[in-house]
Amino acid sequence: MPELARSLVSHLRRFVGDRRRAKRQNARLAFTLSLAGTATKLNGARQSATLKGHTLDVSVDGIALIVPSILLGEHHLVGENRKLSVRLELPEGSIEMKVAPIRYESLEEHETETGYLIGAKIVEMSDSDRERFTQYVTGLT
Repeated sequence: MPELARSLVSHLRRFVGDRRRAKRQNARLAFTLSLAGTATKLNGARQSATLKGHTLDVSVDGIALIVPSILLGEHHLVGENRKLSVRLELPEGSIEMKVAPIRYESLEEHETETGYLIGAKIVEMSDSDRERFTQYVTGLT
C-alpha cells in the first residue's frame, strides 16, 4: 500500500506542480552512499556498508539518486531522521555531502531506469565542496 500512495503522489505532482524552489538540472553522476554516522566495530574499525548508484538530476539544494535497492544491509535508506553520506563524482573530482531523504518511489519496469528513485535535500557539505558543487550545477544551465 505505501508504494501505491507514493506512486499516486508522484503522478499528482506532474499535474499540480512542483514545490521545489531550486531549478533541477539533468545530470548523470556516479555516487557511493552509506548511512551517516555508521557504527564502529568493537576493534574500532568503521563498519560502513555502501551502495553505488547515479543521479537523475541535481540542484544547488537537492539531489535525485537512483539506487538498485532501497535497503542497505538491514537498514531502509528512507526513514524519519535518516541521513545519508554521499560521495558524488563530479567531472573535476569527488565531493562529499550529507543528505536527508525526503521521498522515494520504485521505478517502473517500463521506464529506462530500474531500482528506486530517492529525492533528497542536501543538509551538510564543506564550504569548498559546496562551492565546487554550486559551480557545477550552475554550469549546467
